[in-house]
Amino acid sequence: MHIHIGFRLRFAIPAPTPMLLLLQVYPGPYQFRRPETLTYSPPPAAPGDAYTDLFGNAARRLVAPAGVFEISSDGVVAVTGLPDPVQWQAVQHPIDTLPIGTLGFLVASRYCEIDRLGEFAWQRFGKGPTGYLRVQAVCDFVHQHITFGYAFARATKTAFEVFNERQGVCRDFAHLAITLCRCLGIPARYATGYLGDIGVPADPSPMDFSAWFEVYLSGTWFTFDARHNLPRIGRVVMAYGRDAADTALTTSYGPTVLQHFEVWSKEV
Repeated sequence: MHIHIGFRLRFAIPAPTPMLLLLQVYPGPYQFRRPETLTYSPPPAAPGDAYTDLFGNAARRLVAPAGVFEISSDGVVAVTGLPDPVQWQAVQHPIDTLPIGTLGFLVASRYCEIDRLGEFAWQRFGKGPTGYLRVQAVCDFVHQHITFGYAFARATKTAFEVFNERQGVCRDFAHLAITLCRCLGIPARYATGYLGDIGVPADPSPMDFSAWFEVYLSGTWFTFDARHNLPRIGRVVMAYGRDAADTALTTSYGPTVLQHFEVWSKEV
């Protein structure tokens, strides 16, 4: 299966402004039928720097010119066409046997306060199944506990606040589920990227980037999505991190106003 992916962002910028970008597909797992092309209008005075960040994401640094500045991307990527893999028998690793590279996804981070939800996590899930079944129980709880709505978005909202307010957007579902998994000793990492309406009824709302999470079980990373709470077809990861603080698609070091935001992800 091939998916046409891309976006268009338009900013109003009063003065030349340094920006950090995570706007490309995560390098490695994907093959492209038409290469992903990132363009700027007008072009920055200098081309900027491409680099790989601490989580393996494809990142860029540039100075955006003053005025109206547009960033766009377009490409066609290959995916399996299969739903997210489900492995009910996947087991949880004892913490002392986990690969060292997973341990950073067990601890607290900017939006995931494991110290504030640990007691609840063990009371709610500690006597139930472990491994994949335990993560699914977490997703079932978060899916039922939170009401989704774009009006509930807040850039500073943490997992503990989501838990108490019981409303949020996809990143909030992911943050709460990640936090509960980490409380239970399961490495969990945040993922953001494209998720089109493939194999499901079309959502009438304008398309946006999506957030979900992955957990480390039986020696590999498995995808979970507490917002939709069912396997989906056609996910394309742009960035991984501990939480949304590590995966901001654009970071500006000066005043910027987002004037236009458009995302597409459709089967072709």
